[in-house]
Amino acid sequence: MRMSFLLLCATARSTTAFHASSSQHHHRGATVVSSSLRSATSTSTSLFSRLYQSSSSSDDENDYDYDLLVIGGGSGGVRASRIASGHGAKVALLETKLSHGVDPYYSAIGGTCVNVGCVPKKLMVFASRYPAEIREMEGYGWKGASEGRFDWKVFLENKNKEITRLNNVYQNFVLKNAGVEVIEARGSLTGPNSIEVHTTATGETSTLTAKNILIAVGGWPFKPDIPGIEHAITSNEIFYLEEQPKRMVVVGGGFIALEFASIMDGLGSDVTLMYRGDLFLRGFDDDMRTHLREEMENNSGIDVKFNTDPKEIRKQEDGSLLVIDQDGNEIECDSILYATGRKGKIDGLNLDAAGVHTERSFIPVNEYSQTNVPSIYAVGDVTDRIALTPVALMEGHRLADTVFGGMDRPVDHEFVASTVFTTPEIGTVGYSEQDAVEKYGDIDVYKNRFRAMKHSFPQSETYSLFKLIVETKTQRVVGCHVATDGAGEMVQGVAIAIKMGATKEDFDNTIGIHPTSAEELVTMRTPSYYYRDGQKVDKLE
Repeated sequence: MRMSFLLLCATARSTTAFHASSSQHHHRGATVVSSSLRSATSTSTSLFSRLYQSSSSSDDENDYDYDLLVIGGGSGGVRASRIASGHGAKVALLETKLSHGVDPYYSAIGGTCVNVGCVPKKLMVFASRYPAEIREMEGYGWKGASEGRFDWKVFLENKNKEITRLNNVYQNFVLKNAGVEVIEARGSLTGPNSIEVHTTATGETSTLTAKNILIAVGGWPFKPDIPGIEHAITSNEIFYLEEQPKRMVVVGGGFIALEFASIMDGLGSDVTLMYRGDLFLRGFDDDMRTHLREEMENNSGIDVKFNTDPKEIRKQEDGSLLVIDQDGNEIECDSILYATGRKGKIDGLNLDAAGVHTERSFIPVNEYSQTNVPSIYAVGDVTDRIALTPVALMEGHRLADTVFGGMDRPVDHEFVASTVFTTPEIGTVGYSEQDAVEKYGDIDVYKNRFRAMKHSFPQSETYSLFKLIVETKTQRVVGCHVATDGAGEMVQGVAIAIKMGATKEDFDNTIGIHPTSAEELVTMRTPSYYYRDGQKVDKLE
């Protein structure tokens, strides 16, 4: 059996940690499947059989150039192509750009995460945290330590070198070593089994066909239509600014907005955070949201403005910007960054030519990532399930295993861990308190707020918050939420236990590592409060 797999990467934006609206999906923990497709996929086993039998059938095999064309070369698309190639598929990947850069694409091979997402953002997070470390040094006996001066240009030069290195790794090691053909081009559908290829270097077009097509083009930042919005930047442009803004306004209440507010504050910019709601991080556990607000207000220079929504942006004669909110209040700044959600990057894909159904700018799929057109699949941010890089990796991997490997591997979006890289970090896996009550009715809540040893010794007023959510009936731990230094590293390990179904007794039977903050997870013995039949109870009779 000959299997061919072409990966067409229109924008290489398969997935990212960037999606301000994804938290509602994530923290409910349930598998996300479009309601319009549920009835057609109620019997997963029979659907799997049809998918694999169709992909492995030799009927009309020679009528196609490939068995699968995938549009999108970020995390989900690259993973799907590599795994499919390992199962014997012939794979070609079309990517609009093979090296990162500015407008109009910003991204390149590796997707949002590598180019204008997780990777460069985390590098900025590291850079932004050194001043706080230095400020605590005197309490440990170090004299004369100072923060120094952050050199934005040096950081960007080093960042660009690192992203270029990763572009090369994806193209020449991850893909080519796996037998994947890499082509620098853009793709658009011309039917359920064909794609028009637009070569980047020459502009020439050609047509390639395949038995199946995978769309993995990812997302794109959304900006509202207000006067002066052309002066605003997004999470794309910030990684290529020639100079660090001395004054920055960040608009949004999701994790992208909060992370960049923390980053720019740590790097020395004067930051104002505007959010139209009462409290940011909607969809996360309420205690974590409140804790982060308190830490930002008490331990950062960020001016947090809730119930505030810009209505106009004016560029002034000196080049600065004037931001005017809904009440007429004015704030001057050098740059305004919008992080108010993301949309699926479906422009230019010509989905109508193949009859692919969309909802807003996203492509709904079933539990095998199949669209309403049997020969076309989609993974990553463009499906609006959980917009996180590791989730897209899972979706792409399972798709390739199912279609080309003969394995029954539907997607699994329950108990997906994630981190908000603010200061402090928030690490979370499973259900929030409010969602656990809605799902289970009876839960036990364990919670503790304290100053970690690292901060209490130098007399810093920096606090950590640890929280476990336990289903009363089974005593299974169904939620873990941590706000502290290194929360992401900590929760990754806890996520394994929770995914495996660990109970509170399992946690209690685990010996802690002392002295660490993490030992709090296995030493909280008495519930802080309970819920019975959905009602909060401080003490049980």
